Amino acid sequence: MFEILNRFFHFCNTENRRKFYGAIIVGVFNSFFMAMRIAAVAVMMQGVIETVTQHRPFQTQTIWISLGIMIASLVGAIVTKKVMSMWQTEGGYRTCAQKRIEIAEHLRYLPMGYFNAHSMGQIASVTTNTMELMGDVATRAVMLVMQGLLDTALIIVMIAFFDVRIALIALAGFAVFQLINHLMRRNVHQISDEKHQVDAQLTEKILEYIQGIAEVKAYNLTGKHSRVLNQIIERSTRTNIAMELKCIPLSGLQSLSAKLTGVAIALTSIHFYLNQTMALSHCAVMIACSFMLFSALESGGNFAALLRIIDLGVARASEILAVPTMDIDGQEIQPQTADLAADHIEFSYDKQKIIQDLSLKIPQKTTTAIVGPSGGGKTTLCHLLARFWDVDQGQVTLDGRDVRDYSMDSLMQNYSFVFQNVYLFHDTIANNIRFADPGASMDRVIEAAKKACCHNFISALPQGYETMVGEGGANLSGGERQRISIARAMLKDAPIIILDEATANIDPENERDLIDAITELTREKTVIMIAHRLKTVRHAQQIIVIDRGRIVESGNHEALMQKEGLYAKFIRARREAVSWKL
Repeated sequence: MFEILNRFFHFCNTENRRKFYGAIIVGVFNSFFMAMRIAAVAVMMQGVIETVTQHRPFQTQTIWISLGIMIASLVGAIVTKKVMSMWQTEGGYRTCAQKRIEIAEHLRYLPMGYFNAHSMGQIASVTTNTMELMGDVATRAVMLVMQGLLDTALIIVMIAFFDVRIALIALAGFAVFQLINHLMRRNVHQISDEKHQVDAQLTEKILEYIQGIAEVKAYNLTGKHSRVLNQIIERSTRTNIAMELKCIPLSGLQSLSAKLTGVAIALTSIHFYLNQTMALSHCAVMIACSFMLFSALESGGNFAALLRIIDLGVARASEILAVPTMDIDGQEIQPQTADLAADHIEFSYDKQKIIQDLSLKIPQKTTTAIVGPSGGGKTTLCHLLARFWDVDQGQVTLDGRDVRDYSMDSLMQNYSFVFQNVYLFHDTIANNIRFADPGASMDRVIEAAKKACCHNFISALPQGYETMVGEGGANLSGGERQRISIARAMLKDAPIIILDEATANIDPENERDLIDAITELTREKTVIMIAHRLKTVRHAQQIIVIDRGRIVESGNHEALMQKEGLYAKFIRARREAVSWKL
């Protein structure tokens, strides 16, 4: 148990760890103030017994002393409880909030291969379910467990001042309580791994179902996919019920042991009094102690079973944070040119060779088109040029410097991207454009939108630039999302533009506006484009044909057409496809 608590405290950052440690220290004082009730009871009992046995008037002073102790106990307990609760709550919730941010920042610098190997459901489960559970549970469980131990320990110490024999009985009851609590934590340990796995699978399936709802409906797969989702939900339900069922019997036994210990203390104290080995006043105090001894420990003991959940949450979050990031601690370099080059680069993903001994040069302010069959390595090459991945061998250079010499942030300032599948955040159109520069003024946003040929359709919307686009941009058409993405890239105004099939899925009505927007975006820029349309690639100064991770042809359009190679076949196939009509 203490190992789990220690791991959790080290999981917190320094400031929040200090809050928890401070809360524990204040908790010691809180336990002391709570234990002062025993002294108040002892003073009052002593006064009553002396009055009865010695046949003298009850001393008013005794009442005031007892009342004073009780008031001091009450005030001290309230103040320390408030401070303790505030610190532990702030420490717990801020830890989870900061870890979410830390994980998000960490994910920024992981190789893209990590996201291919790990489902979004697993990642989302850690950042949502796990952190939420830790925020709710950790702030209560950690401190309730610690406070229960402190309160019980201090009360046992105070009992020892009255009678060591009773203290030993309380200590034995405490040991039995902890033994049962250990068994309960072990039972939870057996199923907590499964709970986290089920939570991750549930998140993954829900995301998959929602994201693929159009395909599910189109192919009438509602029943099948609903059945799979329902099975996961049912498994999650069974797992949660199983966890409760493993805890409930032992929790009841734990509560029974605490109460039986109290009964044993009361009966033993009466026995000692009848045998004249304990004063009546001490006997009365011990009976009072028997009621208050295990109340805090019992509450904390029930939460102790959840420490394993906290431990697994720490482990899951730490597992993501332990994934090695790309080397992002390079220099803050401002390149003088936007010349890109790849020198004998190789790259493999999951033991499969994707890029093989590839070299090319992309002079600044030129357009390079990358074409080739699907799966040939076009997108991977663009990702390597932008350092979404690091090459296995060779080097990629920007302005003659290895991209790994740049810090990640200074490197990314030189790139803008327009992807085939545009993702817009659930925010206003203005803020989605500002994503490239959060501090941009509204005038700059509108200027970028005009250049991207999207100002007119934005202005026609009821809320204009303050229109919420919906999650992923669901409230906009594909062409509108593309143009907003281009406006975002224009606002960034980076010297290198990478276009990954930016016009592949655009309808004819939007195509002209989109082409005009791309033309404006790429003016006086270094452009790298993946494209299959002839009119998109034919004017590129350099066309690279990639097949199976190698450059098989390069040159301009006219030169490649004369070679009668893969590019020429590709263009003829495209022309035939375009001219084919019903």
